Amino acid sequence: MSKMQSIIQVNSEPFIMLAGEVHNSNSSSVEVMEPIWQKAENLGMNTLLLPVTWEMLEPAEGEFDFTLVDGLIRQARGYGMHICFLWFGAWKNAQCYYAPEWVKSNPQRFWRAEVQKGKKKTNLANFYGMPYTTLSSHCEATVEADSRAFAMLMRHIREVDEKEHTVIMMQVENESGLQGAAREHSDYAEKLFQKEVPSEFAEYMRQNVAEMNPEVRTAVEAGKESGAWEDVFGLAAEEIFQAYSVAKYIDRVAAAGKQEYNLPMMVNAWLDKGQEAGLYPSGGPVARMMEVWKYCAPHIDVFAPDIYVQNFCEVCDEYTKLGNPLIIPETAVHGHAGPRLVYVIGHYHAAGFAPFGFEDLGQTLTAADSYLFGVDTSDPLLSTPQNEEEYAWYNRTLHSMMPVLVSRYGTENLQAVISERPEQDMMMFGQYGFKIMMDSPLCTRKDGVCLAVKVDEDEFYLIANGCMVAPFSANPKKPHLDILALEEGEIREGRWHMRRRLNGDEVAAMRYNRPTLLRIKLFIYE
Repeated sequence: MSKMQSIIQVNSEPFIMLAGEVHNSNSSSVEVMEPIWQKAENLGMNTLLLPVTWEMLEPAEGEFDFTLVDGLIRQARGYGMHICFLWFGAWKNAQCYYAPEWVKSNPQRFWRAEVQKGKKKTNLANFYGMPYTTLSSHCEATVEADSRAFAMLMRHIREVDEKEHTVIMMQVENESGLQGAAREHSDYAEKLFQKEVPSEFAEYMRQNVAEMNPEVRTAVEAGKESGAWEDVFGLAAEEIFQAYSVAKYIDRVAAAGKQEYNLPMMVNAWLDKGQEAGLYPSGGPVARMMEVWKYCAPHIDVFAPDIYVQNFCEVCDEYTKLGNPLIIPETAVHGHAGPRLVYVIGHYHAAGFAPFGFEDLGQTLTAADSYLFGVDTSDPLLSTPQNEEEYAWYNRTLHSMMPVLVSRYGTENLQAVISERPEQDMMMFGQYGFKIMMDSPLCTRKDGVCLAVKVDEDEFYLIANGCMVAPFSANPKKPHLDILALEEGEIREGRWHMRRRLNGDEVAAMRYNRPTLLRIKLFIYE
């Protein structure tokens, strides 16, 4: 069974989320959402990622209001789409923005994390002096309340949606962790940090160093077998300690929800970007802490990166270790969005891809966007918005191919290459290979991508854009190759429909400067 089949299913069939995540505030109103659903439909999306906030779900303790949840589910059904709800409970971007008033106004009961000892709120010196406060992952009252609210949400979704299965996945909290320090510094946290590391956890970390971040691995291997956190984990101790606490907290929330309705659940990460813990939210599900999260959060099915950086592919590599299925719940809407969508499905066999704030897709990027998205303004693809028509074409084409794609997930019969990795320009399928040339004077655009899926022994579908395609024989005993048939077209209701037969000049130079779906049949001989 492939990863895909074990993560997301709709009507008992594997499903890829061709998704978009809305700006956080927009899902607080069905009225505001109506034109957004329309745009999602125009863009060929099949799923939206929508926040559900603790403060609106439980405005008074023990009093739950599901009006908005029901309205969003009705809208999704009206547009024939699905939902992945994002639970904004204790954390949203490492802060407690969306916790209810009755939680935020009672810090004696619901502890605030002390970034600095004795201070419940601080200004982040290394983050533009931003005022900062968040809930403590060590507070039993908070995790109990958060878990209860999430469980009630999951119970309600099961009661109203189990048959229709509009809601297909849940994200538990949002970009969790602690900014300003590598760990909490309250008296309670200090005492825990000086206690002995649980022996089973220490042993687990020592036994699972194979894919561990090199810095973390060095610290784990150099540490003692037992003792306090610094004794066992050295320079990585504070971040591991914080991750242990945050992951245990979130796993309790997820477990409470799964007990009510067992949907797949994920957590998302604010990336570390090579910085020190605390500049990014320490303890969150960054790739360097994935072993900790794997141990502490068995009820989480997917660890997902929010990618706004240039080294997109390298981040994807990090998040496919330890058998983790790839879902990208947030990424930028600039000119790489479409090619990256195709690439993560073809290369990583991703379960989902969602540009954040997709309502703005196609609009001019602002200076604030450039900062948020890590834009290199010297790169026109990063400083220009994604073309809406092309993104819609990618989504609709991938959707039409979904049965073919998911049936080849986890195999070598589905591959892709992208211009962001020019050194990886070949796809090999047994006796056949494809060399994809993207840095060529004949290609007038620089957002090249090519996906290839093998549909028969000598037959392939190709999604090609911004590239030249050169098929070749990989069989030394049959070195010659002919293209028997090349067609441009589309798939409708599972069947190929030819638009043009290309067995003329187009075979001699397979060059594509617009998104194109091809069907190609090859023949090799001595």
